[in-house]
Amino acid sequence: MAVAMMQTPLQLRLQPRPPAVVAARHRRRLQSGFPPPNPRRGGGWCRCCANADAGKAQAQARRAYPYDEIEPRWQRHWEEHRTFRTPDIGHGLDTSKPKCYILDMFPYPSGAGLHVGHPLGYTATDILSRFKRMQGFNVLHPMGWDAFGLPAEQYAIETGTHPKITTERNINRFRSQLKSLGFSYDWDREISTTEPTYYKWTQWIFLQLLKRGLAYQAEVPVNWCPALGTVLANEEVIDGVSERGGHPVIRKPMRQWMLRITSYADRLLEDLDELDWPESIKEMQRNWIGRSEGAELEFSAVDKEGHDLGANLLVYTTRPDTIFGATYVVLAPEHSLLSSLISEEQRVHVEEYIELTARKSELERTDLQKEKTGVFSGSYAKNPATGEIVPIWVADYVLGSYGTGAIMAVPAHDSRDHEFALKYKLPIIKVVSPLNGNCDSEEAYADDGIMINSSSSSSGLNIDGMLSKDAALKVTEWVEANGFGKKKVNYKLRDWLFARQRYWGEPFPVIYRDDTNEMLPLQENQLPLTLPELDDFTPTGTGEPPLTKATDWVKTVEPLSGKPARRETSTMPQWAGSCWYYLRFMDPQNASMLVDKAKESYWGPVDIYVGGAEHSVLHLLYARFWHKVLYDIGVVSTKEPFKCLINQGLILGEVEYTAYRDNKGRWVSADSNSSLIDCYQEKVPADKVTKVGDHYVLKDDANIRLNARAYKMSKSRGNVINPDDVVSEYGADSLRLYEMFMGPLRISDVHRDSKTWSTGGIEGVHRFLGRTWRLVVGTPLPDGSYGVGTTVTDEEPTLDQLRVLHKCIARVTEEIQETRFNTAISAMMEFVNAAYKWDTQPKSVIESFILLLSPFAPHMAEELWFRLGNSRSLAHEQFPEGKSEYLKESKLVLPVQINGKTRGTILVDKECSEDDAFQIAASDEKLSKYLTGKGIRKRIYVPGRILNRKGRNEKPTQAQ
Repeated sequence: MAVAMMQTPLQLRLQPRPPAVVAARHRRRLQSGFPPPNPRRGGGWCRCCANADAGKAQAQARRAYPYDEIEPRWQRHWEEHRTFRTPDIGHGLDTSKPKCYILDMFPYPSGAGLHVGHPLGYTATDILSRFKRMQGFNVLHPMGWDAFGLPAEQYAIETGTHPKITTERNINRFRSQLKSLGFSYDWDREISTTEPTYYKWTQWIFLQLLKRGLAYQAEVPVNWCPALGTVLANEEVIDGVSERGGHPVIRKPMRQWMLRITSYADRLLEDLDELDWPESIKEMQRNWIGRSEGAELEFSAVDKEGHDLGANLLVYTTRPDTIFGATYVVLAPEHSLLSSLISEEQRVHVEEYIELTARKSELERTDLQKEKTGVFSGSYAKNPATGEIVPIWVADYVLGSYGTGAIMAVPAHDSRDHEFALKYKLPIIKVVSPLNGNCDSEEAYADDGIMINSSSSSSGLNIDGMLSKDAALKVTEWVEANGFGKKKVNYKLRDWLFARQRYWGEPFPVIYRDDTNEMLPLQENQLPLTLPELDDFTPTGTGEPPLTKATDWVKTVEPLSGKPARRETSTMPQWAGSCWYYLRFMDPQNASMLVDKAKESYWGPVDIYVGGAEHSVLHLLYARFWHKVLYDIGVVSTKEPFKCLINQGLILGEVEYTAYRDNKGRWVSADSNSSLIDCYQEKVPADKVTKVGDHYVLKDDANIRLNARAYKMSKSRGNVINPDDVVSEYGADSLRLYEMFMGPLRISDVHRDSKTWSTGGIEGVHRFLGRTWRLVVGTPLPDGSYGVGTTVTDEEPTLDQLRVLHKCIARVTEEIQETRFNTAISAMMEFVNAAYKWDTQPKSVIESFILLLSPFAPHMAEELWFRLGNSRSLAHEQFPEGKSEYLKESKLVLPVQINGKTRGTILVDKECSEDDAFQIAASDEKLSKYLTGKGIRKRIYVPGRILNRKGRNEKPTQAQ
């Protein structure tokens, strides 16, 4: 019965309470003046309390070292003493010293807080920053918040909480988490893009763009999401729905602010060569800019009888040599002339197709794997080279935003055109023959070759027999001479759509006069134009931005005439604030200018910029564009903002193991020949899994192979690792060390950039830190605590100890400089292993090692440094330098051959003589058995390379 399963109040009282709960209750009673419990035990704690204390002692014993005491203490010390504050120029900064500006891509402070993927890059920049400080550099290492944006606004809409409140709360959490990891940021320079004192200068930059004609308004087709009430970038639309929320997205024309980034296309392309960036990232930017050389050709529109319709279609092609193979023309559905070219018979079909296309993003439309679709317009065009009439089609694989929005289709030599022509049974004429004559007749041939079928007596153009490149030049010259076109350089890069129909963003510093609708910029002394307080920031549903609801704010007057005016109600995109934040860190409190020239000249450009490869195009391209504009107007002194870029990759969740069961519940191996479609999957705990060869199997049945895969961390999978939990269980230094030990920091392939989290891995580095702690401090006392002293001595180090130390110094220094942090940690592990074999630990050696360790595990290093008798932080101590005299190997391993066969090796001094080498070999236990009772006819000794012995009946061979 259900009632029998219920627990009555009496049953609950009789159940034993957890020992820690009882102990806490007893302590509270004592603090309140109650007598100690259980006086017959001498006033001691009762059994429950004793058990709780015993559990605490066991937990202490399990800890590798007392990180929970050390880390908070040193974090307070750094904050109270402002250890990592970078002075300003003119206020204590020694500008004669070299500088190093090390920057993380600042985070968006989401409500979820940090996960363990975030500290990967942050730890790397912290190691570099600490290392450079100790090398005598002035280091600028700040942190701030990219806090405007759609996620905060959507959360505010869903919860009714103002985005300013949630943003501040999220920033506080992020800041607290970052501080708990011991990062050496200069928190005095902290900025947020949502602060008016910051976005005043974002608005100021916009006014400079406006003055130079680089900001303008235009009616453009945009990705409009009615549910979110805003325009989305192409990258924010996936399969016709919004990336955030999965809401339907349509294409519709809207008047929008645009930035003329295309004016800087050539400079953005050319200056990539000067950057120390991953080549894959530079190539992605080159492809995004997409510079191409070709020709713009003019096709006149006609009806099916060949009568001129009074419209000329400009088509852009990179292959003017193939003009004789153009068998149809394709217009983008949004082409401006399309409506005038649709025949009445085709109008309904074309309009339906245009409406269907409006629901697709540009990325979907240009997907090469997508089946091509289109519709005939009902009109035709005349090929200027052949004079022939070809049909005009409408297809979504042609974009109105690229080239002229129209192409001449050459299906024999373009795969997209070929696929389209086959589907709609359009003519295919080959005009290029491969140089070797071999060509798949079923596929489009897209490479260069020799021109065929390419002459016309009516037009006088003949390129038969010419090479493709020569033919392209001749065609271009011919169209220019006859008024049919011109040479043209084109770009895939489009002007930047710079407006969003949302509330939580920077207001545009412009107004519109009510009587003339003339747009007028605000005066610079009127900045910042701040966001109004709004209680209702939900989408209007009409396309009008939420700011239209702030009627008192929208209504204003034109300052000079006093006439009524209204404010712009769209806001800037989230990219705006992140385009220039690196400059504000140089001079965050300046109220009179964006950045002081002397400070920018000293600190710029950013020396090391670390962040995810997902920002490889948009953020980096937009920031480079703004920087070049600021360079042109004299605000900055460098052509590029970021000298060196490092992508750190992703951290995936722990490996998940999946098995299959059939409908009777029996295990089925993942490599089974039988179908797995009818089986159901079951997750298997890691402790039930073992590895056999390259595969994972069940421990209880090695015949059952499992699928093993790590996934990107997400709430929905439940595999998110919270760094707070890791710090609580292992300490911040363990987390820092493990993330650096997982593998190389730099990724060479943006498509294979992941590392997999493993709890077993962090336990390993935690044990290493424990061994390091005990090497210096000694073994713990019976209660799990440690004494206040150390085990080091004041003895002079031996030559062997100095060699081990300086070998470690040299390796760690080189690996930090090359950002190979995992191998630097390996070198320090080797040092600790060697030091445990020493009879004594000289203080001078241990101090140097602690300085090596400090960039990686700063809390432990500071504590050990203090225990060794140093009174101030080691943050600005000199980093050790490896001395060459201790790096030379004094001994070497010498191979020994007997009768032509290598029988073993011996360890000898580098300057060992032949007689000494022979004596060592003769006394070697393994080698002596080959010599017993035998005479030596000849010895061959090559110092440092080999010792060769020949018996009496053997012919000598020269040692190699």
